[in-house]
Amino acid sequence: MDEADGQPGGAAKPLRDVIAPGLDVLFCGINPSPVSAARGHHFARPGNRFWPALHLAGLTPRLLSPDEDLQLLDHGLGVTNMVDRPTRTAAELTPDELREGAQALELLVARYRPRRLAVLGVTAWRHAFGRPKATLGEQPERIGGVTTWVAPNPSGLNAHHQLPDLARLYRELRPA
Repeated sequence: MDEADGQPGGAAKPLRDVIAPGLDVLFCGINPSPVSAARGHHFARPGNRFWPALHLAGLTPRLLSPDEDLQLLDHGLGVTNMVDRPTRTAAELTPDELREGAQALELLVARYRPRRLAVLGVTAWRHAFGRPKATLGEQPERIGGVTTWVAPNPSGLNAHHQLPDLARLYRELRPA
């Protein structure tokens, strides 16, 4: 687990990457919320559906809390962010930040080689990787040389997908 990946001069990220070589799935959030950055754990904002969706999808044996994010590694899962800067909403990020984050993500994925990468947010994917018509699901591109999926953002601010939808889509991410 490296805290300085993708940072100029090796500066620490506001949230550490929960990552190890050869994971089944590396989840990539867009960027941390101020709550997550303050707590030092991924998807810590109340109302975020990441943790319940993982459990309902059968990816974790019980509902983990954000404070237990390191336990994802025990289940072949990891988590990182495309952009390190905390914001209240992803809409506050600039196109340059998303593109730079995409480049850093590609290097991180190439280094750790998870079996699948799951980017959580189709709009961020479209902007970061220059794919304006991309849809959810498996992508034709291989980021860092690995199979890449785009799944819905689990933020409570994303009303387009309810928890059962998230769980169904996240279930598809586990390699056979």
